[in-house]
Amino acid sequence: MNTLAWFAFASLAAWVWLLLGQGFFWRTDQRLPPTTRGPGHAREATAGGPGVPVGGHARDEEPGAWPRVVIVVPARDEAGVLPLSLPSLLAQDYPGVAEVVLVDDGSTDGTGALAVELAGRCGGLPLTVASPGEPEPGWTGKLWALRHGMALARARGPEFLLLTDADIAHEPDSLRLLVSAAVGNDLDLVSQMARLRVESMWERLVVPAFVYFFAQLYPFRRINRARPRATAAAGGCVLLRTETAVAAGVPESIRQAVIDDVSLARAVRRAGGRIWLGLAERVDSVRPYPGLGELWRMVARSAYAQLRHSPPLLLGTVAGLVAVYLVPPVALVAGAAAGNAPAAWAGGGAWAAMAGSYVPMLRYYRQPLWLAPLLPFTAFLYLLMTVDSAVLHHRGRGAAWKGRTYARPEAAPDR
Repeated sequence: MNTLAWFAFASLAAWVWLLLGQGFFWRTDQRLPPTTRGPGHAREATAGGPGVPVGGHARDEEPGAWPRVVIVVPARDEAGVLPLSLPSLLAQDYPGVAEVVLVDDGSTDGTGALAVELAGRCGGLPLTVASPGEPEPGWTGKLWALRHGMALARARGPEFLLLTDADIAHEPDSLRLLVSAAVGNDLDLVSQMARLRVESMWERLVVPAFVYFFAQLYPFRRINRARPRATAAAGGCVLLRTETAVAAGVPESIRQAVIDDVSLARAVRRAGGRIWLGLAERVDSVRPYPGLGELWRMVARSAYAQLRHSPPLLLGTVAGLVAVYLVPPVALVAGAAAGNAPAAWAGGGAWAAMAGSYVPMLRYYRQPLWLAPLLPFTAFLYLLMTVDSAVLHHRGRGAAWKGRTYARPEAAPDR
């Protein structure tokens, strides 16, 4: 066999390992189940740990006494999406006491005033709008807003805080299901990855792959085990036990983090908290990313931070993306053209395994399955976005979001 064939077989072997040895990341079955039983059922211990079934699913039960919850929404220049998201929070059908605190983080588009107007028009849960002023040195903007919102929330004495982004819309039973899962399974952090908007062609190409790559990096099943082998969360929808937040010292302990959700999960885990992460069925992002430019900025602003700003990790990531995602189609086409059957067969097998593993995510996003063979093209885009993220960092421009630039942001800490 020549060099191309060896590379093709190495890629095929990598895909066999990814499919079987990386926590079955490609499956999309880590979901909160529907609640079918009434309050008052006791928890059960199962094979997956106290109250957590095998596979990480929450038990299909509701708590007997509904705890007090404060929903904290950091918002900066969100007037465009707030009419689609805030009414869904105010309309939560929650049996206990709940209220909403929206932190207007220096908006220039009237976000705070619009929130008050929407609350007056829609009614529902009580709303408080507050503003923390500009972030102090050493803080990223979102975490500065969360610090202010969480301080206001803790004054109300809630047992849980729901931290949710201003572009996230919730079905009326979302909060009830989250609290039921947390209380019924003795969890300290319950996080759902909101279903992102997929309407434009670029969104169809990039968004499902974004979640697919995230799950490959942080397999949900491993995170949800009683003895986890990975730690992560999805920052758009996080239900957090208040006493655990205090014990973990958040958000102060992660104040410089750009990847705040992963940093939050690690801080909770270090404090002894139990975590669950899965895909959402009742929580959706309403933020549009109609063009490639918007999607590029979304990925590039934090990609290099995820690699801890490490050139060796960047080189390893680029090499891994090439070997795993780009070699298979190249080997198939080049091998077929040159009459190199081993390279063509191995490349085709790796490409088929790749496309097959992507099918469940496309089904979750209700997208046509013909997009599956295009995953190498999307991976190439992510490779370029990651390199661009590193270039921006070394030029001192770092992560930029909503008019703020963090020239040297911290990566999510491991300790």
